[in-house]
Amino acid sequence: MAQPIADYALVGDRQTGALVGTNGSIDWLCLPRFGSSACFAALLGTEDHGHWQLCPVDDYQVSRRYVGGSSALETTFTTATGVVTLTDVMPPGDRRSDVVRRIRGVHGTVRVRHEWVVRLDYGAVLPWVRRQTVDGEAVITAIGGPDRLVLRGPRLPRANDHRHTDEFDVDEGAVLTFSTTWLPSHLPLRDLGQIDDRVEAAVAEDEEWARRCRTDVPHSDLVRRSLLTLRLLTDSETGGIVAAPTTSLPEDPGGERNWDYRFCWLRDAALTIGALIEAGYTEEAQLWRGWLLRAVAGDPADLQIVYAVDGSRRITELELAHLPGYQDSRPVRIGNGASLQRQLDVVGEVMIALEQTRQATGDVDRNGWALQLALMENLARTWREPDHGLWEIRGPQQRFTHSQAMVWAAFDRAVRAVEDFDLDGPVEQWRELRDTVHAEVLERGFDAERGTFVQHYGTTAVDASLLVLPKIGFVAGDDPRMLGTIAAIEKDLIRDGLVLRYRTETGVDGLPGDEHPFLACSFWLVSAYAGCGRTDDAHALFDRLCALANDVGLLPEEYDAARARMIGNFPQAFSHLALVRAAFDLEPR
Repeated sequence: MAQPIADYALVGDRQTGALVGTNGSIDWLCLPRFGSSACFAALLGTEDHGHWQLCPVDDYQVSRRYVGGSSALETTFTTATGVVTLTDVMPPGDRRSDVVRRIRGVHGTVRVRHEWVVRLDYGAVLPWVRRQTVDGEAVITAIGGPDRLVLRGPRLPRANDHRHTDEFDVDEGAVLTFSTTWLPSHLPLRDLGQIDDRVEAAVAEDEEWARRCRTDVPHSDLVRRSLLTLRLLTDSETGGIVAAPTTSLPEDPGGERNWDYRFCWLRDAALTIGALIEAGYTEEAQLWRGWLLRAVAGDPADLQIVYAVDGSRRITELELAHLPGYQDSRPVRIGNGASLQRQLDVVGEVMIALEQTRQATGDVDRNGWALQLALMENLARTWREPDHGLWEIRGPQQRFTHSQAMVWAAFDRAVRAVEDFDLDGPVEQWRELRDTVHAEVLERGFDAERGTFVQHYGTTAVDASLLVLPKIGFVAGDDPRMLGTIAAIEKDLIRDGLVLRYRTETGVDGLPGDEHPFLACSFWLVSAYAGCGRTDDAHALFDRLCALANDVGLLPEEYDAARARMIGNFPQAFSHLALVRAAFDLEPR
């Protein structure tokens, strides 16, 4: 069985990422891209679905850290006979992907086990494996369809029942470097190159990027790690930002709320850009703006809420029956049916992010403005239609209050663009629509009897997404209507001190089962507390949330406080960006 989610750490090359367990096992890796099929899929099954492990043979204690301000992971194994470190890093490549694993003897002698089990296509395909010599170097290759994996190292494991295993002693001062490289199977196998120089360059690049991070915030180390994680989830070539590097880690263990998050949601990506801009990183914003223009090119009526990281539209949802799922949570899904949903709020999120980019860079980008004009023209025709909302419900569409508030934000940012940057557009129409939407939300999205904004028109239930209304400027943080909303959310949605998205028992999402508190929502409550003057409550909750990160500073989608366990896809961009933005909303103590 896979380890608890908290026991994993992420390493990546900004085009894909691997999950490494505290037992030295890579249990999840999709090559060569985030959305590619997995060659190590033990996370969603068993060891027989593919993994790569280096760890002591005997009992050990373990500790981990990222090396400085980099994404290189160092795991220290301490046994009765000695100490070794395992360093994992994925240096950026050119039409290839490399995972480099370096064992170093620190003290004494440690017997290490090496196991390399490749199963392509999410653990379904047993590859053709053989030993070869490339430029005088002995390697092991595993081929299946378009994929070729090459294992290199000072000693190669031997085949044993469709897996490759080895044991060896690591003495003090010894260094053994192994690597697995993905290459297209149709290309000649030659010139594998040197690994060491690329590893050092990757670490240096990460640390230079991290040094620019702001430090005048609470829990600055965790903020920096969150920003580095968001960077790892941003494709360095296309600018697309994935929600998480995993699929089907369950929201309800043993249930069917299992989704594929290896795609670029417009909302999540726009919010990530906002967090990066607040932290002073603008290059990523311009890279993402280019991705956006390519992805949504065409009729704005065909706008999707989610795309593949390269901008592709077809991400058909399928179920993989051969995988038993994490903690027996079925089905395992690839692709995401939410791509066909209608979610009005994404236009608002995109307009906010593009406005932030203009303000931060001073770059008006006329091509980008043409896209925004088309989006606003379409929104002016369709804003009264119901949608699936922020949470991608699979029940009946509603007029969600958060969606309508984001419609207001879209028109508001369009007006600002004309006023602040002298761009052309039907500003009088936008001002009128902005006022009309605002008035309607106050009338139909607010329950005067309860004194709270509501989840959607016609209900008395609340929703954690209402906490962002002050952040987008729809209402002041200390407005009595917002204070009442905070109170209602505290009453209805807090479980074990953390915030649920909504109450699943209302049936609004059309799915069976339950879920756990959504960490981003709890960070939103931090910001809401800060915005209404409840500074002590904001800091106390922020401190508690930061304590939920695992030993290397990573956060999942949800958290089960009753069982003290992480839940959902991991690491989750939404959680990390919400942490960063909450930190910036707090005054340092």
